[in-house]
Amino acid sequence: MSLIISARQQWLANPRRDLLAGTVVALALIPEAIAFSIIAGVDPAVGLYASFIIAVTISIVGGRPAMISAATGAMALVMVTLVRDHGLEYLFAASLLTGVFQIIVGLLKLGRYIRFVSRSVMTGFVNSLAILIFLAQMPELIGANWQTFALVAASLAIIYGVPRITKAIPSPLIAIVVISAFVIWSGLDVRTVGDMGQMPSTLPMFHLPAVPLTWETFTIIAPVAATLAFVGLLESLLTANLLDDITDTPSDKDRETRGQGIANIAASLFGGMAGCAMIGQSIINVTSGARGRLSTLWAGLFLLFLILVLQDWVARIPMAALVAVMIMVSVGTFDWKSVLSLRSTPVQSSIVMLATTITVVVTHDLSKGVVLGVILSAIFFMRKLGKTIVVQDIETAEPGVLRYRVSGQLFFGSADVFAASFEHHGQPTRVEIDMTDVHLWDLTAVVAVDKVVFRYRRQGAEVRVIGMNEAGQSLIQRVGKHDKAHLPVGIVPDLNAP
Repeated sequence: MSLIISARQQWLANPRRDLLAGTVVALALIPEAIAFSIIAGVDPAVGLYASFIIAVTISIVGGRPAMISAATGAMALVMVTLVRDHGLEYLFAASLLTGVFQIIVGLLKLGRYIRFVSRSVMTGFVNSLAILIFLAQMPELIGANWQTFALVAASLAIIYGVPRITKAIPSPLIAIVVISAFVIWSGLDVRTVGDMGQMPSTLPMFHLPAVPLTWETFTIIAPVAATLAFVGLLESLLTANLLDDITDTPSDKDRETRGQGIANIAASLFGGMAGCAMIGQSIINVTSGARGRLSTLWAGLFLLFLILVLQDWVARIPMAALVAVMIMVSVGTFDWKSVLSLRSTPVQSSIVMLATTITVVVTHDLSKGVVLGVILSAIFFMRKLGKTIVVQDIETAEPGVLRYRVSGQLFFGSADVFAASFEHHGQPTRVEIDMTDVHLWDLTAVVAVDKVVFRYRRQGAEVRVIGMNEAGQSLIQRVGKHDKAHLPVGIVPDLNAP
């Protein structure tokens, strides 16, 4: 019964809003899919078929309701060299292998580790994509006539003005219909969807990639497929995180990972290229009111209906209306608070956010920016954590006796601070180190303890280490050197010591 209730909530909670939002997304998908096909160097049908198949498939098997997946620019950029050097069939084979890699990642349940991506990286990711979405509209505006700018302005006025009157119908859909009707009636000479490229006129057909099943083929497509799998999952999981925040609802990251793989395999078998989540279209979907899987399913089905049945009408939609929709998405996606709060935000967080944003915008490569952001976050975190190790010198009246109390996390980032915190002057006869409040994390931590013990022992002192927890004691016994039989004095773990 609970499964039935959950299915109804994910599919039929608000069908009207889902259908209207999916309609807007489908209209916005057409020029995007054609443009990404051109970037990849393939026929527009490849991107359009992929967008239809991936959207329909992911609506069923994905882990994030209302998220839109289709052919994307991030994936298209990776495909360029493969298509140029080896042809379209190798692209289909690489797309299929991409899906296999993603399913493996999903089965290993690695998708959940996206939670380790910091908020600063997420903000940089969102801001960079917002900038890229805006910049992607520039080719439609640079050198355009004044009528185009007037249509864009009118579209934006409708998009932002209609919600003040009614939210019954998504304002981007109203803008597209009204502006298209005006251009068709007036006969204005402006760029339209039909100018982007020829749309297909037949249903996608089942097609196995026509490549030789040899090790050489695998060595050609595997590196590309691995990159596509990584970039696709990175963009999809980060977009899922963003939608989780916007809608205040959870998603299943491992299911989404497997679903992306299944969708890419399906696309490759029906003449499409690999794709992933689209942040722009996903934002359009949820801001138009969509919350269920029906919106994604309808976006894919209506896209196919548009390109096969209504393509003559779709071809007459002015690009100015779609540019306005994407500008709205760009403005709404950008986290303006992150810029306004730069002075009050910790410096390290600001550096991570800016580095991620700038790298993605400059390279047009999402993976480079996010990986850099994650590395910087890890470095700053380890530096901060490394400073938390505290070695306190406890005064004692006994001559020749030194006592220390240590607290904090001992690992490779704090090991040097730990070792440098002990005094090694004079001739102590006995040294006692209380590690009750310390946790040892790795081999470097053990080496640091060894270093301290050996230094005192070389001076002839007896060394006792007390209060070490069970995990630290186990690590010491497995990899420590100071307790070997040939050494005169060893460490004395004492869990019950005060």
